[in-house]
Amino acid sequence: MRFLGKALASVVLLVGLCGSAMAGEIVMNGSTTVLPFAQSAAEAYMKAHPEVKISVSGGGSGNGIKALIDGIAHIANASRAMKKEEVEKAKSKGINPVEHVVAFDCIVPIVNPSNPISDLTVDQLRDIYTGKIKNWKDVGGPDKPIVVITRDTSSGTYEVWEEKVLRKAPVTPRALVVASSGAVIQTVAKNPLAIGYDGLGYVDTRVVKTLKINGVDGAPTNARNGKFPTARKLYMYTNGEPSGEVKAFLDFMKGPEGQKYVAKEGFVTLKP
Repeated sequence: MRFLGKALASVVLLVGLCGSAMAGEIVMNGSTTVLPFAQSAAEAYMKAHPEVKISVSGGGSGNGIKALIDGIAHIANASRAMKKEEVEKAKSKGINPVEHVVAFDCIVPIVNPSNPISDLTVDQLRDIYTGKIKNWKDVGGPDKPIVVITRDTSSGTYEVWEEKVLRKAPVTPRALVVASSGAVIQTVAKNPLAIGYDGLGYVDTRVVKTLKINGVDGAPTNARNGKFPTARKLYMYTNGEPSGEVKAFLDFMKGPEGQKYVAKEGFVTLKP
């Protein structure tokens, strides 16, 4: 009976969620990277369609995907692709995740503007983040200790960095873990010895300096063609092919009007 009760509650929740979308209410949850342009686009869409209410919240890609799987979000915003085990878990609960690419991005290494370093290799970044390199002099900088800044493990940005730079090696226990993209910028801006990483849309070149990786910069072209070593796609996931208001919003998001907000927030549009 307990199992049946939980199953019925889950069905009621999912039906209620579908019903709310049909009635003009959309719930989006997930990536703090996607959050700025998702919020801006949602506000513009609601202004043009006052009968629709869109709720947008952050919390990280993993949390947004969990919300979709649990039936409490219509759209999961993610700065990484869903993992195989997440897809399997979703399908076990009757959720069929469908991927929608809405923008491109580069995760760029950032340092304090006073740091003379301008370019690091993937291997150097890995050695810094795993603790093998601890002093800036070992990569051509001053004889000063490196302060490593990283994101929490629920962050899609962290997971892409872990895959493409760390290659699944653990981050040094000396690293300072921060909970948001904005916190990375603030921390590096205040510390001349710090290094961090963040999506293009959060980088404020007035207070931090971006680095090239392997001699390649994080230009929009290098994000779209994947030449930048930590280039990535940004996603919105739905349960099945979207319909009704969810489809209308996603069409807006991927169209010329929605893409204006991607560019406005500093990310890379689907088309040049």
